[in-house]
Amino acid sequence: MRRAIIFIPTDTDISLINILSGIAIAAKNTGMQLCIFTPISSIACNAAQESLPKDTAKYSLHKIIPDFAIPMSRVKTLLQSDQIDILMEEIVAHYSDNTDEDTIILVEGLSVNDSRPWALRLNQEMANTLNAEIVFVTTIKSDESLSQIQEKTALIYASLEDHTNIAGIIINCIDYRFKNITHFYQNTSHTFKYFNHQSPSNIDIQNLITTSKLPILGYIPWSVELLSPLSIDIFHYLNATAIQNGDSRRITAIIFCSQDLTKIIEHLPAGSLLVISAERLDLFLTAYLAATEDTEISGIILTGNYAISLTILQLCKRAFPTGLPIFQVMTDTLQTAQNLQKFIREKSTHGMQNNCNTHTTNVARHISTAWITSLQQSSNKINNISPAAFRYQLTQASRLAGKRIILPEGDEPRIIQAASIAAERGMATCILLGNKEKIQNVASELDITLGTSVQILEPIDIRENYIHRLVELRKHKGMTTCIAQKQLEDNTILATMILERGEVDGLVSGVRNTTANTIRPALQLIKTAQNNLLVSSVFFMLLPQQVLVYSDCAINTNPNAQELAEIAIQSADSALAFGIEPRVAMISYSTGDSGSGKDIDKIKEATRIACAKRPDLLIDGPLQYDAAIMMDVAKSKAPYSPVAGKATVFVFPDLNTGNTTYKAVQRAANINSIGPMLQGMRKPVNDLSRGALVKDILYTIALTAIQASKLE
Repeated sequence: MRRAIIFIPTDTDISLINILSGIAIAAKNTGMQLCIFTPISSIACNAAQESLPKDTAKYSLHKIIPDFAIPMSRVKTLLQSDQIDILMEEIVAHYSDNTDEDTIILVEGLSVNDSRPWALRLNQEMANTLNAEIVFVTTIKSDESLSQIQEKTALIYASLEDHTNIAGIIINCIDYRFKNITHFYQNTSHTFKYFNHQSPSNIDIQNLITTSKLPILGYIPWSVELLSPLSIDIFHYLNATAIQNGDSRRITAIIFCSQDLTKIIEHLPAGSLLVISAERLDLFLTAYLAATEDTEISGIILTGNYAISLTILQLCKRAFPTGLPIFQVMTDTLQTAQNLQKFIREKSTHGMQNNCNTHTTNVARHISTAWITSLQQSSNKINNISPAAFRYQLTQASRLAGKRIILPEGDEPRIIQAASIAAERGMATCILLGNKEKIQNVASELDITLGTSVQILEPIDIRENYIHRLVELRKHKGMTTCIAQKQLEDNTILATMILERGEVDGLVSGVRNTTANTIRPALQLIKTAQNNLLVSSVFFMLLPQQVLVYSDCAINTNPNAQELAEIAIQSADSALAFGIEPRVAMISYSTGDSGSGKDIDKIKEATRIACAKRPDLLIDGPLQYDAAIMMDVAKSKAPYSPVAGKATVFVFPDLNTGNTTYKAVQRAANINSIGPMLQGMRKPVNDLSRGALVKDILYTIALTAIQASKLE
């Protein structure tokens, strides 16, 4: 099973690619196969690729290249149209298609900046969708105290409702100095430093590790050598013209010069890059002369479209062979400052190829070896499936099933649209039962294309074929040819007979009919599967963070203990069939031995029977709903329960409780649900709510196709 770990930056423009590459190096000696997955691409993402170590095999690292990632433009379009669920489904598809099973996957989160203030929310959505453990990556400033850092980690911890998924935090001091860059203004009468020389304050790391709310998985120390760029990097970025190539020197400060340099020359930090207007020959000569003394200048950039006297330059070169690099840009000083600001920001985020290996190796040395080792062990994280992952699994499994699904409400616009999408995606061959001319007119009006995988059956042409069989099936109830002819005018009954004959694999109905009208013919004509005591139902509840199974909310009014045990087993098997790890909670108004009476006794007996029949399943009860779903409540009410706090299948004691709870949760939480799906029948028949959306119908078609494949 894949194990995903998402890295979420907490500050603007934090470098992740070097952190993830460093973790890959740290894991090298363990033999682990790591995969870095980039869900969302951007312009910067391509630049980051260039900075990755080229010999990826050396680091046991596989990088998902941005071509497989979702472009930032599409992300913004989907978010603006409130289609984050579609975005998550696309991410799951890329994740599943481009990563291997039994692999540890490092997921690259998005950094927050002015152009994407929604990045933190999106990171949390991706964590939920991929069922990923969370590692925060943060920076510290040079003046931050231990208590401030502790408070910061506590706030990060409190920012998420579900703390069980948080693995820890990595403190990356490499990037701290880019957070307080002084902005350049048009008034250039001052000197502006763009790189901070002071290293971060001495933090008691052991104290921080001991007191932090979050486990400290790494503390990457600041190093001026690692990220101070080379002069040649800046010149190339600015597309500058060489006046004197000189040496490639490391830059630790950028100084904008517009005043008399003689007053500040002795105060220039070593490694300064001087930015001077090309029309200020006096400043240029002062800087050049200073470079011959003890002042360590790393380069000069001349700004503006001004011609430089070649005579003066030749004199300087002959007199002072210092190797000082001098370049010129055509932009003015203000625009040059903005371009340099951009360079620094991108430098902070992605690093330079020249020192990438050094950087990632430095990161690797400061990642917790205990945490790296723990990655090889089984995760304690509860294995839940997100709605996006569930929908993706439905799509993929239905494609593999290749089934024929009949839809008796064939002229309903939502049905036609869902059938068209299902056919287009290869999820099923859909049979629309209804008047062919009417169906085609509706499709034409809605601009829906009905491909070859959508077939239309005219009821009037085929009813006679099923009269004899219907009489045979219901003769013990007094069925006659005349009555059969009349009943087969109901398309739901006709579709059920087509299913009974094996001409299709499943049936979906209900956008016009009641649940009873959909289910009754199936109960009468299809009947229960072998070794099943009864037919029951489940709803798949698509909560924001996971998918739960509710049962029975549609069929059995007041099941006894034996029947309730059967419902629990059927529901667990259904959950498993659809990729949900079954942890079955037998719901009651009391937990454990806290209550008594015949209702409680029924739950206890049903639990005992179910556990005896299927010891391979995790089943526990009686449990109150909050004890079943909330870990903090479970710890106090049912501390020894294998199910409490992490239940995925909720079996209600009767129809009244189940149906009320399902509708209350659905409406109060404004969530989607799929169902009811019937279980325990020989062939799959599934109901739709009359308010079903096209996507609800689509996924019901998918799960019906999957059911059919499981019943073979």
